[in-house]
Amino acid sequence: MASSLEVALGEARDRFVAANPRSRAAHEEAVENLPGGNSRTTVFYPPFPLTMAGGTGCRLTDVDGHVYVDLLGDYTAGLYGHDNRVIRSAVDEALDAGWGFGAQCVHEARLATVLCERFPALDLVRFTNSGTEANLLALATATAHTGRGTILVFAGAYHGSVLYFGEPAIPINVPHRFVVGEYNDAGVTGELIDRHAADLAAILVEPMIGSGGCIPGDPAFLAFLRRRADETGALLVFDEVMTSRMSRGGMQALLGITPDLMTLGKYTGGGMTFGAFGGRADVMSMYDPRRPDFVPHAGTFNNNVLSMAAGYAGLTRLFPPETSRRLFERGERLRARLNEIGRDHDAAVQWTGLGSMMTVHFQPEPIVAPRDLRPTPVHRELFHLDLLDRGFHLARRGMVALSLDIGTPECDAFCSAFDGFLSRYGPLLSTPEPADASRTPV
Repeated sequence: MASSLEVALGEARDRFVAANPRSRAAHEEAVENLPGGNSRTTVFYPPFPLTMAGGTGCRLTDVDGHVYVDLLGDYTAGLYGHDNRVIRSAVDEALDAGWGFGAQCVHEARLATVLCERFPALDLVRFTNSGTEANLLALATATAHTGRGTILVFAGAYHGSVLYFGEPAIPINVPHRFVVGEYNDAGVTGELIDRHAADLAAILVEPMIGSGGCIPGDPAFLAFLRRRADETGALLVFDEVMTSRMSRGGMQALLGITPDLMTLGKYTGGGMTFGAFGGRADVMSMYDPRRPDFVPHAGTFNNNVLSMAAGYAGLTRLFPPETSRRLFERGERLRARLNEIGRDHDAAVQWTGLGSMMTVHFQPEPIVAPRDLRPTPVHRELFHLDLLDRGFHLARRGMVALSLDIGTPECDAFCSAFDGFLSRYGPLLSTPEPADASRTPV
C-alpha cells in the first residue's frame, strides 16, 4: 500500500507538470532573482507553484489558461474576491485625489471609527502595514505598558513571519522572552503562568489557530486566559487577523471575551496591504503625541489612502453584520457536508475549523491542539494536486477560506470534487507516510 501511495503521488505530479508548462517556465525564470522563486513561502509548493495571470470574483486563471474556483481566498485576506466593484470604485476614487500625502487623510479617521464600533476590544486603534507588524506592535505595547518582558504564546501558532511557533522552530523570530504553552490545555498553561507571573507582559493567542490547522479554541480555555491575565496583570492579546471575519465583532464577540489588545489585518483593509492593533484606552493612549511622555509610532504607509478607502468601503458596504452571519453559517454547513462525505467513505480524514475557515486533516484521531496533528505531507500533496486537477485552488496544507463570492454552486461542486477524490484515493489515506515524507515541503 505504501508503494501504491507513492505511485499515485508520482502520477499526480506527472499530470501536474504536463498540464502546466508555462507555470513551470515562469518559476524557472523567477528563481534567477528570488530565493526559490518567491517572496512568500506559503505560496511555494513542489514540483513548482502555479503562476496566476488574473482573477475575477471567486475564480483564478493561471498562465496556462486553467480556471480554478479559489477556495483559499488569499489566506482570509481575499474576503471580497478578486475584482469587487465596490472596492475598485473606492480605490479609484481615492487615487483620483492623489496619494502619498505625508499627512492625515480623510479616510483614516473614518476607518478607525468603523473598527472601534465593530470590535468590543477597541477603544483606540492604530494602523500598520500587515498583520505581522500589528502583532509586533501589540507585543511592544504590552511590554512598554507593563514594564515586563515575558510573552506567553502557544505551540503551533503563527502570528506573522517573525512570530512562528510551529515545528521546526525558525531562527528569525523576534527576540522576546517567549514561553510556549499548550493550546487548549489549562493545566500546562496555568503552570507556565504561575512560573512567570511576575514578569508576564502579555498572553498572545488566536481564538482559533488559523495557519496551524484551523483548530478552535475551547471557550473555557480562552476564558481561563482572560482570568489569569487579570490576576497577573498581564495583557491578554487576541490575534484576530484571521478570525475577525467570524462575526460583526470577531471571535471575541461570539465568545463574550474582551481582550486588552487585539490585532487585525487581511480583509479589514479591503484586501489591500493593512494591519491594525488597538485596545484599552489607558494602554493605547501611550501613542498620543499630545502627551509629554508619549511613545512615537511611525510608518510611511500606515495610513495609505488605498487601504484606508478600501477598508472603509468593504466594512460598511460589503460586510455588514448580516453578511458576516451568513458567511459563518455557509462555512459551517460546508464543513459539516465535507465531514459527512468523509464518513460515508469511511476515510481517515476530517475537516476542522469554524465558519468560513477550515483545514483538512488526514487522520481519524481527535484534534484539539497542534500537538494532536499527525504529519501527512504526502497525503496533503496528493489531495492538493488532485483538487487542482479538478479545478479548485486551495492551500497545499489543505486550508480553505471562503470569500463572499463562494456560493451554493461552488460549495456543491467542491463537495462533489472531494467525494471524487475519496472515491479515487480513499483507501490510500490510511496508508502510513513513506519514511522520507518529512522531507516533502508542506
